[in-house]
Amino acid sequence: MQNKLVIDIHSFSYKKGGIPKDDSGNGGGFVFDCRGILNPGRIEEYKSQTGNDIGVQDYLETKTEMPAFLKSVQNLISISIKNYLERGFENLQINFGCTGGQHRSVYSAIKTAAFIQQNFPEADVRIHHDEQLHLNLSSISDN
Repeated sequence: MQNKLVIDIHSFSYKKGGIPKDDSGNGGGFVFDCRGILNPGRIEEYKSQTGNDIGVQDYLETKTEMPAFLKSVQNLISISIKNYLERGFENLQINFGCTGGQHRSVYSAIKTAAFIQQNFPEADVRIHHDEQLHLNLSSISDN
């Protein structure tokens, strides 16, 4: 039996952690820069929220070019996912970076994971919010 294609999707901060390392040993994958999309983090009501919050999602979907950006991402990654599945590859990494790793990249990772799960159910999708993990670990160690 063939192993499943594991697709690791990372959201990250260019300023804090940089592009995530590919731990599969294959190298490569995709890195998408979300900094060209308007940043909801510059709006007071969204500063403490993330791309997982409905207000930030509504902002990104209605006030920015995020829908067109993600449509282009989906078209591009679909080519590799189809090819990787056909050839029996086991790993693919997709990374989304923004300034703080909180709004745009988190949203992009969530929406891309949902797209892959819907269109390629035979793949195993894993999301890693790298900057959110650092925030969570910091708050744990402060207690």
